[in-house]
Amino acid sequence: MAANWMRRTVLVAACASAALLAACGSSSTESAVRPERFIAFGDALTDVGQKGSRYTVNDGSVNNWTLQVAANYGKSLTPVAAGGQSYAVGNARVKAKPDASGNASTPTITEQIDSFLASNSFANNDMLLVSGGLSDLIVGMAAVQAGTQTEAEMVAAARQAGADYAAQIHRLVTAGAKYVVVSGAYDLGRTPWAKTINRETLLHDASSRFNEGLLVGIVDLGANVRYVDTAYLVNLYTSTPSGYGFSNDTDAVCTSVDATNGIGLGAGQVN
Repeated sequence: MAANWMRRTVLVAACASAALLAACGSSSTESAVRPERFIAFGDALTDVGQKGSRYTVNDGSVNNWTLQVAANYGKSLTPVAAGGQSYAVGNARVKAKPDASGNASTPTITEQIDSFLASNSFANNDMLLVSGGLSDLIVGMAAVQAGTQTEAEMVAAARQAGADYAAQIHRLVTAGAKYVVVSGAYDLGRTPWAKTINRETLLHDASSRFNEGLLVGIVDLGANVRYVDTAYLVNLYTSTPSGYGFSNDTDAVCTSVDATNGIGLGAGQVN
């Protein structure tokens, strides 16, 4: 069913993230990482309910990847709005404003980090979970659709957004963060949205260029940073959906129309 499709999708990403962490330092290794605190920055992929709901199934049966990773270490993660340490908020862009939905009050990832560093510092056993890129790609696609940006300009802007994202990861490490887990953008060219608007190639290219900008920028941070390759994970289960228990890899899970700009696809669109 549709709900199960989404649950499985979320769990694939969550479990893969947990597996990556195990590979880079779990209790089964000599140099075990034992986080005392989880701190998160990012967009909808990492938002744990900054405005009440999360950007996934909200019936209590599904964690997003940050909650799953924290739970695997016996820890919790709550939004800053509820007194916690997750600064991530849906539609947030890396550096630019307004956000994907046109809201200029949404803090960018850069501003989220500003907010933390203004009154906090990183402890030796903090683990940071960060995501970014999708909102910048959505904004770029909207500009192309509106005729205010060329395809080449969108791809170039995506590459720059990835570099800006990498600069923020550098900033975290410079500020003392020892363990940073970074998620890039998955391939929006494989989404039902891309197929609906017939922009699969452009969204694939822009997504790839964003991740290129990020990876080139953090290549020197291997001692402190681990990369969650969400693009690879999504490619796996969209290429061979049956291998991951999916019976439908083409239709959108949620088909309700949003009267507002929602996640940035435009008013009156399916988010």
